[in-house]
Amino acid sequence: MVETIALLDITRLIVGILILSYASYTDIKTRRASNILWIIMGSIGGIILLIQYFTVGFGEYTNYLIFIPIMIGLIYVLFQLRLVFGGADAKALMAIAILVPIEPAISQFPIWNGSLMPSSWFIFSNSIILFLFIPLSLLIYNIAKRNIQFPFCILGYKMNVDKAREKFIWPLEKIVEGKRKFVYMPKDFDVDDELDEFEKNGINEIWVTPKIPFMIPLLAGFICAFILGDILLYLMNTII
Repeated sequence: MVETIALLDITRLIVGILILSYASYTDIKTRRASNILWIIMGSIGGIILLIQYFTVGFGEYTNYLIFIPIMIGLIYVLFQLRLVFGGADAKALMAIAILVPIEPAISQFPIWNGSLMPSSWFIFSNSIILFLFIPLSLLIYNIAKRNIQFPFCILGYKMNVDKAREKFIWPLEKIVEGKRKFVYMPKDFDVDDELDEFEKNGINEIWVTPKIPFMIPLLAGFICAFILGDILLYLMNTII
């Protein structure tokens, strides 16, 4: 029984890594991830659930299956409220809710097992925690470059205006009444128009923030869920 569950969880891990890795690659290159990826992930997840149901069952974790529709509905609401980063991210999380509804169990992993939350939730929270390391890495990079100017140095880095046109970035500055002002992803913001404005004012280098796809920390959070477990729960238990 234990071996069967481990085999099914290994299959879940492999499927998740393969699909999320490919989605991360396409997201980096084009800022898009095909919907077919999430259909495949959700379908495979459903098949694995059926296999588990007709072989070893879910035992004490049967009630966790109710979290599949709950998580899908919650992610939809978060997306509508713009609290989830993008459509592909929301669909990925919905597919993950089907693929990994219960905490995985592969030999001695995850290390920090025993989470009371559905796996899809702590995969999401793992991703958020890992995403928060980005400002720290930006700060270290800017210290090395000796570009220390808050809050710019924890949100982005300096880049030539011409080079910025070729990258997936948001300017962290805006020309307002002839002066450079800090701005962070405002509404109705046309990047090309803003870059033109900098050139008109003779500004060749500006602060920018990279458009980092959330798919990357989501992949990392997924892997951490299988190896480490619920990072947030571990941190809370450590602090308390």
